[in-house]
Amino acid sequence: MAEHFMVLSLAGMVVAVFVNVVLRYAFGTSIVSYEEISRLLFVWLVAIGAIVAAFEGKHLGFDMLTSRLKGHARTAMFWIAQLIAAGCMVLLLIGSWHQVVAGMDSFSTVLGYPLALAAAATLVLAAGLLAAIVVDLLRGGPPPQPADAEATVE
Repeated sequence: MAEHFMVLSLAGMVVAVFVNVVLRYAFGTSIVSYEEISRLLFVWLVAIGAIVAAFEGKHLGFDMLTSRLKGHARTAMFWIAQLIAAGCMVLLLIGSWHQVVAGMDSFSTVLGYPLALAAAATLVLAAGLLAAIVVDLLRGGPPPQPADAEATVE
């Protein structure tokens, strides 16, 4: 379902931007609401895409140190990193909630939708990434990569 939303968001952005480019180039005008729509779709696309990547274990990672560790040291570093990330997500969740509440009384310039709709993307992002962290902690590590996954570049 998330992938379908991402496809539809990207398609909507492409159509909105393409139509505006053609209108500006050919007719010297544009549809102003398309800019707001594409911006809102982009924010939600990034948020949902980050959550999907987290659940699939495909976020970029810096493992120069942890890849050289073995046994308990590696497990300890995994837990420390996940707990720090979870703490950051809790802070992001709290801050996002405040932005959503503040955005209920502010409205976009052209379409007039509550700005809380854009801020809610960050709220969903924080909750989704926090859920992915909890799943990784319960699993004891990141999702296993398929055997045909590309090799790590060093």
